[in-house]
Amino acid sequence: MVHFTCDLCGKDLTMCTDGRFVVKIEAYPGFDPTEIKEDDLEDDSMEAVSQVLQREGALSSDELSSTLHRGFRFDLCPACHRKFVNDPLGKEAIRSFDFSKN
Repeated sequence: MVHFTCDLCGKDLTMCTDGRFVVKIEAYPGFDPTEIKEDDLEDDSMEAVSQVLQREGALSSDELSSTLHRGFRFDLCPACHRKFVNDPLGKEAIRSFDFSKN
């Protein structure tokens, strides 16, 4: 039998009658290829390519791909799923900290 645990609270989801939720997150660089500025036309593109190749040449293919694209997958219980859907970036959780004024 496959064993599932909530990646947030640790609850055993194997026998959970409420089910489980799968959350997938992808992070990758964004750019707008249709936006070309005057400065882009004046730059030496071959020099820029050469610099990128030299800088990236020291990285392995795994290191290079992990800097460009990262994927995450989490199993969540229904309660943690509700919390995630209501605040996916955790902004409210950060605001709720009350630091002392030491």
